[in-house]
Amino acid sequence: MRNKLVVGNWKMNTTIDEAIALINNLNKELDEQQTVVCVPFTHISELSKIKKANIKIGAQNISAHSNGAYTGEISNVMLKSLSVAYVIVGHSERREYHNETNEVVNTKVKRALESGITPIICFGESLTLRKENKHLPFIEKQIKEALLNISAEEFKQCVLAYEPIWAIGTGETATPAQAQEVHAFVRNLLTKLYNNALSEKCKILYGGSVKPSNASALFKEKDIDGALVGGASLKAVDFTQIINA
Repeated sequence: MRNKLVVGNWKMNTTIDEAIALINNLNKELDEQQTVVCVPFTHISELSKIKKANIKIGAQNISAHSNGAYTGEISNVMLKSLSVAYVIVGHSERREYHNETNEVVNTKVKRALESGITPIICFGESLTLRKENKHLPFIEKQIKEALLNISAEEFKQCVLAYEPIWAIGTGETATPAQAQEVHAFVRNLLTKLYNNALSEKCKILYGGSVKPSNASALFKEKDIDGALVGGASLKAVDFTQIINA
């Protein structure tokens, strides 16, 4: 039985004062539930000092390089020095706005694993691909290329996150059945790439406009192991309700 995992992605939101207030509110709302919040780089150090033990701090991006003349980038070594536990890799917004290819995602996964940081590897299709019924081959390519030369031992540390692009920030959400179809497809693919035992242990999150109102129905599906939450993670009460679901 896989334990559920709920990850908050704050994106480019909150000043440091707002972030401190939000973490303090989460500290009050959450009891023993485990969760991850992926916060802006500027907040990691301060929030790590005040969050409770059951809240893990994650990053939203990682450089493909460990060091060097890469202005504005943040390396795996830097994140490790701040005890960052998780990092989002290959989010659709990084792919779209920063032209991150599957090859770049693969390199970033390797950098994270080198430092013992769990990569949350995102994948998902556009509305056009879904309407043309080409989404499953597209997702298969994304995952195969993101996991290229990642060993079975390394894969044990990975988390996957299905984010249908057409359901991010649009108010649209894949139905539980639509999400389950993709999650089951991916789990079957992982069996082919690795083995059934690793496939069954891998957490595959859903990330597409998850809210308190739809979280419970999504989490009831066999292969949905939690959520990557955007806007709702910026409200302590809403985020807690999703975790409790």
